[in-house]
Amino acid sequence: MEIGAAPLDLLRELAPQVLGVLVRRTGDFDASEDAVQEALLAAAQHWPLDGVPDNPRGWLIQTATRKMTDSIRSDIARRAREEAVARQARPDVETVDTDDTLILLFMCAHPALTPASAIALTLRAVGGLTTAEIANAFLVPESTMAQRISRGKQRITTSGIPFRRPTGKEWTERLRSVLHVLYLVFNEGYASSVGNDLHRTELSSEAIRLTRAVHAMLPDDGEVGGLLALMLLTDARRPARTGPRGELIPLAEQDRTLWQTDLIAEGQRVVMDAVAGGAVGPYQLQAGIAAVHDDAKRVEDTDWAQILALYGLLVRMSDNPMVRLNRAVAAAMVHGPATGLTMLEELDGPLRGHYRLDAVRAHLLDMAGDTESAVTHYRAAARRTTNVPEQQYLAAQVARLGTGD
Repeated sequence: MEIGAAPLDLLRELAPQVLGVLVRRTGDFDASEDAVQEALLAAAQHWPLDGVPDNPRGWLIQTATRKMTDSIRSDIARRAREEAVARQARPDVETVDTDDTLILLFMCAHPALTPASAIALTLRAVGGLTTAEIANAFLVPESTMAQRISRGKQRITTSGIPFRRPTGKEWTERLRSVLHVLYLVFNEGYASSVGNDLHRTELSSEAIRLTRAVHAMLPDDGEVGGLLALMLLTDARRPARTGPRGELIPLAEQDRTLWQTDLIAEGQRVVMDAVAGGAVGPYQLQAGIAAVHDDAKRVEDTDWAQILALYGLLVRMSDNPMVRLNRAVAAAMVHGPATGLTMLEELDGPLRGHYRLDAVRAHLLDMAGDTESAVTHYRAAARRTTNVPEQQYLAAQVARLGTGD
């Protein structure tokens, strides 16, 4: 037994596993989460004094089960549920060695939930973030986020979603939903959509942690490895993306000596293992693009032709406006800005009003020497983005071109 402060990393790792056991036993997501929180609090109080038990997971399961049973007994109206718990409960020996984290992820990222609810519920139930932390990350009131999480849990309870690993044709769709939610969490952390900070490191770090966990459980799934590699290769550049005052520094101007070489090396290993399995998916292709960027020691060494070829494959496999927007940038770097600008025309409908379309068009017009049009689109992009460092960067481009206010 280990004496000292309760290890927070251990509690964070075990929380979704214990929650999974209780949800599987009872089918009540809300009550199970309350019981797990009480068990975690009890561990934080007792383990520093008594030491970490030899079987910390079993201790938490037993404590949470007892807390839940006590709660049921205290409420006459829930006596029927107590009997159901007793009938469904299995001996601890059957559950202690079963990690239900993946099943819990599948539930939280179920296609029946909206993306907003799925992200919030995943961070709460699997990531272990508090409601206040999630609300702060997305800049909404805590009460709003609490309602969003509550609706997600109610949707799971009323939908009758079984607590089990998906079978047959369910597997591909459900795993795709899990990976998409983790991808959205990472993106929000790496490039925040709102607020005064370019990054929300707690979100990108949590997405990487959870994706590592999924990869550990599914090491042979190429797309899981692809997503993990994409996150690692992208996050490796984060230290160079902002200046001393939090200002945005674009990829072409970054000090590449600040890139984290350990994450780059790990990401490259993971993506090589992922593509070795045969079939290649969208996340593997995106990881390949990130790897090409990371391979360039100087911006002028970037192999844009290879990046353009990878985007061509990605468009055929997973066509969406943002992929085509990025392909237009790559095409401009290979064939000149006129080619890229022509490719942007097909996006005027799908991305109408999106600041990134204006920002990319402004950049390509700037490359082409059309200063007046570039300023117009830089200004439009600055008005439309809700992230302060991005607004400031775009405004600085207007000023750089000599026609700012």
